[in-house]
Amino acid sequence: MGIESELKSTVYNHRKTLNCIAEKGREEFKTSEYIRNYLDSLGIAYKKCLGTGTVGILKGKKGKRTIAFRADIDGLPTDQGVKHLCGHDGHTSVLLGLIEFLHRHKENLNDNIVFIFQPAEEGPGGAEELLKLGIFEEYKVDEVYGLHMYPEVESGYIGLKSGYFMAQIGDFDIDIVAKSGHGAMPQNGIDGIIIASNLVNNLQTIVSRNVSPIDTAVLSIGKIDGGVRRNIIAENVNLQGTIRTFNPHTYEYMKKRVREICTGIEISYNCKINVEIRDDYPAVNNDKDLTNEFIEAIGKQKIIELNPLMISEDFSYYQKKVPGLFFMLGCRDEKQGYINSLHNINFNFDEKVLINGIETYINLLKYKGSIC
Repeated sequence: MGIESELKSTVYNHRKTLNCIAEKGREEFKTSEYIRNYLDSLGIAYKKCLGTGTVGILKGKKGKRTIAFRADIDGLPTDQGVKHLCGHDGHTSVLLGLIEFLHRHKENLNDNIVFIFQPAEEGPGGAEELLKLGIFEEYKVDEVYGLHMYPEVESGYIGLKSGYFMAQIGDFDIDIVAKSGHGAMPQNGIDGIIIASNLVNNLQTIVSRNVSPIDTAVLSIGKIDGGVRRNIIAENVNLQGTIRTFNPHTYEYMKKRVREICTGIEISYNCKINVEIRDDYPAVNNDKDLTNEFIEAIGKQKIIELNPLMISEDFSYYQKKVPGLFFMLGCRDEKQGYINSLHNINFNFDEKVLINGIETYINLLKYKGSIC
């Protein structure tokens, strides 16, 4: 019996159910209940973490190696309520399908398999919090794998890159405290709008003039708030932006330059500028050996090498603990209209790609000798 015929009905139902009960990070109560009830129905033990997280282990006959697989379970808040616009319902369905397959064929399982249903990938970062609980040490995890639905790659193919794959990210808030005054008498005030305008221009020189053109980096200002009326000199202006790069040293240097430029503008305009920079997710850095092994296991004809992506993923925290591999599961199907990007309100995919994901994991485990 093939994997599709064995799992199709159950896995498709997982996705349909999970898609209807999307919940935001740390509030995935219905989602975690569904996952746990299904594990209970299979008789598989697990532990609850962070309220809505679920972690467990399937022990192999030899148990010399422990391989972890992670699925994120949260949805995205939108104007239309919480929805699965980043494919997490698919990720969860794939992992549930893998668990069921391994459970059905447990007599063929050689290595230990850890499953991680992680809350809050979209924020504030469930991976880091799970690791603080010591789950990798408890289960003695040797390597970790994760996947992501990706509508930029055709269904049936895998998008992958060895080394730095997804960006390290930091968010910043800059508060300018100037001096209010009448718009007809600007000499009596300190114009926060002018300061903000110059600050934006200066911050853009970090990437264009301070970062090597061989390196890859982004600094974007996405929001500015300031002023109360057209004829009043703005006293308070807030800027919000993001920093993204791959090299940790470049990231730290960019943060340093943001603060230095703000200090210089502060002196130049005789104002006060407060800077807050929040470090978010590290860069996803795929282990070279695991990547090469994965390509051999899946077959080069199914692999599309991607350029580095400036999006981020908290799977990167796991890779700081053990060697890890994160890949993109192609779900683009132009004939059926599955072409919308991640986080698009119309994002969707054909559930057949769930079987592709399960088969990818199983083929990898067979190649590694983890199952026979």
